[in-house]
Amino acid sequence: MMTQFELPPSPSKGPGQHSLTWLVAAAGLTVLLWQFPWGNYLLYPFTLLATWFHEMGHGLMAVLLGGEFHRLEIYPDGSGLAIHSGELFLGRVGRALVAAAGPMGPPIAGAMFILTSRRPSTARLGLLFLGSLLLLSTLLWVRSPFGLLFLPAMGLGILAVARWASPGLRGFALQFLGVQACVSTYRQIDYLFVEATVINGRLILSDSSQIAHNLFLPYWFWGGVMAVFSLVLLMGSLQLVFRD
Repeated sequence: MMTQFELPPSPSKGPGQHSLTWLVAAAGLTVLLWQFPWGNYLLYPFTLLATWFHEMGHGLMAVLLGGEFHRLEIYPDGSGLAIHSGELFLGRVGRALVAAAGPMGPPIAGAMFILTSRRPSTARLGLLFLGSLLLLSTLLWVRSPFGLLFLPAMGLGILAVARWASPGLRGFALQFLGVQACVSTYRQIDYLFVEATVINGRLILSDSSQIAHNLFLPYWFWGGVMAVFSLVLLMGSLQLVFRD
């Protein structure tokens, strides 16, 4: 007499695992394409969104430390500037924090967006917050003509997703935007490791160099710290959301 055994079915990936795969792939592809001149144009909306995240980080940190955020400029080539002034709390440390908030503010916000996506109700609130902040920043700080055209369109698009998209799509959209915020640090990864750069025809110190001038250690050290910390925030937030 022969006994017949059945093999258990092979485990298949659930929707969450598929979403995680897409998000990690999108993050890697975005960073890769951004390293080529044509990649910035292929990802043009996300290039401009990354610039907005970066400059808002500078401006809002200046406000939090007692300074004034005068205006935010975004240019058609994807570069931008945040103009702020005033005496900052903590002196040199405060100036270093404002410089670091450009590369590091977006990954921190992006990780919060990813964590907020865990529940449909909070995902909707996260999209409403991001879309509203894009519109509010346009009213308060954006002064470049190009930014006045692009940012309201992006903000209204995100608000439309929050209003009419399905709960699953809202969650994935917020996760995707959170990933884009996290990887915006790597839009021009060489920028983290240079002393100065040219923006809109002006030579200015890089964020890493400004941190080094106000604290200690060379600029390339701070560039490496920010690059690593951005990756930790991205992977840590994704792990918390998809660990189940």
